[in-house]
Amino acid sequence: MADETLTLALDSGGDVVIKLRPDLAPGHVARIVELAKEGFYDGVVFHRVIPGFMAQGGDPTGTGMGGSKKPDIKAEFSAEPHVRGICSMARSSNPNSANSQFFIVFDDATFLDNQYTVWGEVTSGMEFVDALPKGEPPRTPGKIVTATVA
Repeated sequence: MADETLTLALDSGGDVVIKLRPDLAPGHVARIVELAKEGFYDGVVFHRVIPGFMAQGGDPTGTGMGGSKKPDIKAEFSAEPHVRGICSMARSSNPNSANSQFFIVFDDATFLDNQYTVWGEVTSGMEFVDALPKGEPPRTPGKIVTATVA
C-alpha cells in the first residue's frame, strides 16, 4: 500500500498520476483503491470545474448529488495544505459524509485545511486536469476513461 498510485486516464488527453497518501487518510485511500479496482470511476465525469479552485468528480450520476452504494467514510482531516495538485474528498456539511466524490486543487486553497480529507497528490499530468472543461456543470464535462491502481 505504501507508494501506491492511482492513475486517471482522462479524455482531455492524458494520464493523471496521483501518489496515494495512506499516511494521512488510510480509510479514504482504501475506499478510493477499492472503487478504482471495481471500475467505479471509469466513465465518470468531472461535474464541477472551477478555474483557480478545483475540479470535482467521482459522482456516477454526474450531478454532484450521487456516490457509491458503500457507507460514508469517517473524516480523516489533517493539516496537509490544500495546494496545487492535492486530491481531497468532497463531502456534504456533515464532516463524516465523504463517499466517492473527490476534488483536485488547481491553486492554493488552504482555507480547506483541517476540514476536508487529503488522500493524495498529483505527481504528473496536472496539465490534463488544467485542460478539463470548466463549469458547474461544464457543458461537455471531461471524464475519467479509466482509473487504475498500481
